[in-house]
Amino acid sequence: MLQTANRTAYNEDHAAFRETVRKVFAEHMEPYLDSHEEEGIVPRSAWKALGEAGMLCPTVSEENGGLGLDFGFNCVLAEELSYMGSSAGFTLQNDITVNYFERLGSPEQKEKYLPGMISGDIITAIAMTEPGAGSDLQGIKTTAKEDGNHLVINGSKTYITNGQNADVVIVVAKTDPTAGAKGTSLILVDADTPGFARGRNLDKIGQHSADTSELFFEDVRVPKTNILGGENRGFIHLMEELPQERLSIAVSAMGGAQRAFDEAVRFTKERKAFGKTVFEFQNSKFTLADLAAKLQVGWAHLDWAIARHLKGELTTGEASAAKLWHTEMQWEMVDACLQLHGGAGYMNEYPIARLWRDARVQRIYGGTSEIMKEVVSREI
Repeated sequence: MLQTANRTAYNEDHAAFRETVRKVFAEHMEPYLDSHEEEGIVPRSAWKALGEAGMLCPTVSEENGGLGLDFGFNCVLAEELSYMGSSAGFTLQNDITVNYFERLGSPEQKEKYLPGMISGDIITAIAMTEPGAGSDLQGIKTTAKEDGNHLVINGSKTYITNGQNADVVIVVAKTDPTAGAKGTSLILVDADTPGFARGRNLDKIGQHSADTSELFFEDVRVPKTNILGGENRGFIHLMEELPQERLSIAVSAMGGAQRAFDEAVRFTKERKAFGKTVFEFQNSKFTLADLAAKLQVGWAHLDWAIARHLKGELTTGEASAAKLWHTEMQWEMVDACLQLHGGAGYMNEYPIARLWRDARVQRIYGGTSEIMKEVVSREI
């Protein structure tokens, strides 16, 4: 169980919420982790269970049908999800897409989507990445051409989290091809819209329980009222949400890193070699001591970042630095902890194998570590 006694970012309400999260996960997620991995998707029944427990989109205001809680509640769920060893796409909906709907949505869009997002009846995705455009939004080739009061969308997207489950997709498309990244808009496409198609559920190195898909748009016709936020302001809207998205990844990184450490401690204290436990060897103790120090620093820094974000003070550079440090530390942690398992660490029956696989992409999505360094350097 994730220990939270010395955390400074949370209060008693967060602690009570954490107990709810653990109970719901224990009933609806933990017994099925292996099947989620094998099937490559988390069933909608799990989404419904989280919705009924108030665990989906808790930050949505009461005015819009939500609980009106702060982002700390999202962080609690993200920590517990990552510590459990699941890559389910709940955090994408909680930490990223719901903000676009609530902050930018028209009254009609909010009324149509937010209640279902909160209840688990509506699952969302955001489609930015394309086969030829990852971190570089200027390279996006998906277009949305005006046709009277409608937009006609053509193009394709890839590596889209929740792609198989999604009922509605926020599509980043060029509405003004002459303006580069500043000619993009965010457009809502319902999954039953003619011309929209899902490709295969992608075969990934890790995070197998997260449905990650290709999406195709062939003359997908939607009303112009499906634009989320301002026309040709998609790039600006995306940049506005980056601090929270990158903090969310840092939160997940810490949960996964802590679980890897705990697994290594447990294994080395139980496993015997040459007449004593693996833990008793100096190399094991010194390695774990070094990792424990990094965890101590990591949790303290994460609480600092969460507290700054709750006050609206976390800068893009600070969030990018957090994403950079925590994901790089997570990778160092899972790799060292797998090594401490020896050959057992390479076996899928041990949790460390999944934790190791799932950690690798953390340094890539949400902005690669190299891009994070570029962003941080701009604030120096």
